[in-house]
Amino acid sequence: MSGPGLSVSATAARNLATATVTSVQNAANTPRWLLRLLPFVDVAGGVYRVNRRAVVLARPGRIDLAAEDKGGSKVIRPASLRAVPLFSRLGDAELAALAAKFTESQHKAGTVIHEEGSAGRSLTVVADGTVELTLSGPYKGRLRQGLATKGDYFGDAGLAGERAPAPAVKALSAVTLLTLDAAAVESEEIRAKIAQYREERDRLKGHTNSYGEQGIELLAVHTGEPRLPTTFVDYEVDPREYHLSTIQTILNTHTRVTDLYSNEIDQLREQIRLTVDAVKEREEWELLNNAQFGLLGEVGPRQRIPTRGGPPTPDDLDELLTLVWKKPAFFVAHPRAIAAFGREATRRGVPPVVVHLFGAPFLTWRGVPLVPSDKLPIDIDPVTGAETTAILLLRVGEGEQGVVGLQKSGVTGEIEPGLSVRYMGTNDHSIASHLVTRYFSAAVLVEDAIARLDNVLLGTYHDYA
Repeated sequence: MSGPGLSVSATAARNLATATVTSVQNAANTPRWLLRLLPFVDVAGGVYRVNRRAVVLARPGRIDLAAEDKGGSKVIRPASLRAVPLFSRLGDAELAALAAKFTESQHKAGTVIHEEGSAGRSLTVVADGTVELTLSGPYKGRLRQGLATKGDYFGDAGLAGERAPAPAVKALSAVTLLTLDAAAVESEEIRAKIAQYREERDRLKGHTNSYGEQGIELLAVHTGEPRLPTTFVDYEVDPREYHLSTIQTILNTHTRVTDLYSNEIDQLREQIRLTVDAVKEREEWELLNNAQFGLLGEVGPRQRIPTRGGPPTPDDLDELLTLVWKKPAFFVAHPRAIAAFGREATRRGVPPVVVHLFGAPFLTWRGVPLVPSDKLPIDIDPVTGAETTAILLLRVGEGEQGVVGLQKSGVTGEIEPGLSVRYMGTNDHSIASHLVTRYFSAAVLVEDAIARLDNVLLGTYHDYA
């Protein structure tokens, strides 16, 4: 047994010391860059109506597919065939009859499915995988006309008997195609309605813009006294309305805890801070993934493209920039997708430039920052285990006809715009309750304000000699 020491022990001395405490650390917290960079609009009445010019000419869309119960074969949802402008005037029964006449074929990666000019008169829908459409260039090499992935289609011009170059079709991955031959549209009723659409399209040609909106008649002259054209601008009859969504919870605290243990850190404030952090994390997830207004689902069919080879390359991001070329603001991507892009860019000898925003470094491409968010989902293929995600590109702000966040400010108990904490009373168990509420949503003002890169493959690495 040791004897008395020469000085007071550290163990005893600590009884006289006051520990320096930190606030509660939260590993789930993220910077929530999307909430910082997205401009928010105050919605005084709780509803945000987006008025647009009327679209008078049907535009191509994307076809919905489902898997049959037996065998997992892909089938087309009949109503979605109206995404093909040729079929936009057909009735439900006619669409159901056409959907039943598609035949399925499967092709391995690298297979040339059709040589240039040999596709014939048929409509082809990509049920799974990715194909590349190319034509011979005026010089050496081939010119890519586009990529088609799940829900995309091609060959509709040939199906209608129109003369159009038939591109070569190559499978970039294992693909499943659904094909409808011209014989399937030979009935008099279907042919008559297709002819009606083509007549209207030809009549409106030259009187609509590239977005299908009614053109505004103008005259540019510098001599003479010509008769001036008359015109007007028509609007959508049934514009899209966004109703504010709500995130709410009731925070309970015992009055004994808040009274006795709030000497250095206020217990109630700490509980509110941690709860508000969780609300904001959920808000960012909802802004991206919500079924009604989430940005991933708000991307129009013509604004969605797949990667050419899986990993996100500089070429893929350049293609995305061609879709949102009017003042693109920022990309939104999962941190792993940004790392995958960095590897591909470095491999090509063009490592991304780094800029600093809010005191943090961001990779950029063509001067547009890649903003990380772990709220973008990662899908895992059940067969191969391959992980894929998506990358978004946004233009933001009302003045730019971009993407905006929506919120309601001025609510009771507001601690910041659109976020309130209201005292609800204390019950007979001495539990005080506070209602935490966030009102929010998001809106895409015009279709080309947002674009999406799909099939972004993660986990591809390169060995360097």
